[in-house]
Amino acid sequence: MTSWAPVLRPASGPLYLALAEAIAEDVGHGRLKTGDRLPTHRDLADRLGVTVGTVSRGYAEAARRGLLSGEVGRGTFVRGPAAEYEIARTSAEMGQAPGFVDLGVNHPPSPPSEPHGRALARALAALAVRPDLARLLDYPPEGGQPSHREAGAEWLRRTGLRCGADQVLVCGGSQHGLLSALATLLEPGDLLLTEGLTYAGLKAAASVLRLRLHGLPLDAHGVVPESLEAACRRGGVKALYCVPTIQNPTCSVMPVERRRALADIARAHGVTIVEDDVHARLAADAPLPIQTLAPERTVYVTSTSKTLAPGLRVGFVCAPPALVGRVATAIRATTWAAPPLMGEVVAGWIADGTAESLLEERRREAALRQEKARAALGHARYVAHPSSYHLWLELPAGWRSESFSASARRRGVGVTPAESFLIEGTAPGAVRLCLGGARSRAAVDLGLLRVAETLASAPDEGLAVV
Repeated sequence: MTSWAPVLRPASGPLYLALAEAIAEDVGHGRLKTGDRLPTHRDLADRLGVTVGTVSRGYAEAARRGLLSGEVGRGTFVRGPAAEYEIARTSAEMGQAPGFVDLGVNHPPSPPSEPHGRALARALAALAVRPDLARLLDYPPEGGQPSHREAGAEWLRRTGLRCGADQVLVCGGSQHGLLSALATLLEPGDLLLTEGLTYAGLKAAASVLRLRLHGLPLDAHGVVPESLEAACRRGGVKALYCVPTIQNPTCSVMPVERRRALADIARAHGVTIVEDDVHARLAADAPLPIQTLAPERTVYVTSTSKTLAPGLRVGFVCAPPALVGRVATAIRATTWAAPPLMGEVVAGWIADGTAESLLEERRREAALRQEKARAALGHARYVAHPSSYHLWLELPAGWRSESFSASARRRGVGVTPAESFLIEGTAPGAVRLCLGGARSRAAVDLGLLRVAETLASAPDEGLAVV
């Protein structure tokens, strides 16, 4: 395609970057296809009225992004399909090196058909013609709009909870709900029990609230009951935090017998359980939440971030009646209220069936990506749930978690070392891979390939995460 001439958009930066962007755009839109030969440096310079050096630098930048390749004596060719452009574009938008694949962020996987964007467009169009739209710009009542609390109660009932709307509070995502619950139950210096490897956001919340953490041993089914009993007997325990379904990071699903044992121990020692169940709706076969076994002493936290869309920032807290007012005060003290506009979108989706449809899309995409992981990782040992967004990868002998993470990053893929989830002691040789962190299936394939290459390489103990 030696006749190709790009349209350089006005920019305040160097012309060669404008040329690289034009190449990326034309690859992304299919105007340039794999194998197309670009004009020579001099020919394109003459057409655009720029220097040969500008074209050379523009081609070099596009090659650095993985879009072009040069062959001595033959010319410059388009290297890959639109998928490569998408990987390069996404990494640039995230402020990362071109072509970097981030499997470190626990993001919901996005199906190529982008049903969530279309659903949001329909929801906003319907809202735009409503005569009462302005009410969504006002402060909501404490705890959230009544209709939003009722929608939240319905969403929780589909998980197995039996709680009325008067027990459900609307919050700005599960992290906000978690912070509000802990602020209600504990004071600075109090001891909070949790899993020995746990959600990094819990560690951050505990740091903000100045809580002491003690990690309990885990087995394949979650927290070991005997360790909870022993910690409670030592005294000073007010609360236990746990993620019983698709635990983060280990992916374990706690069986009902284990859930009942933890509930019985908590009841016997007067301990409140903070149950983080953000992944519950992903696992169609999950046991009933701990809240159903000990509703009088469980604060249940979930959100629509992992199931519907993270940008909506709508979560729900179901608290025992005696704690509802206090948790509502904590929510109000931190963000005043979750955005009513987003709450209205979520409530509408729950009512008209859109939420279930979008959830099923997420499940299907997660299952497809887990299949990709199974094929790419071969005989590597890891734990995953068929519809989980992440997996827990055990490392070969000789690898430390942090050095593996650093080596993988050098190959262009991000993973999360076990140290990020560790409460105390020595981290196991394992890393978390988030298959939803890659925004496209092509990026998943590339990221998994780089992880497999790292697994096959020799450990480099000189590398460390800084």
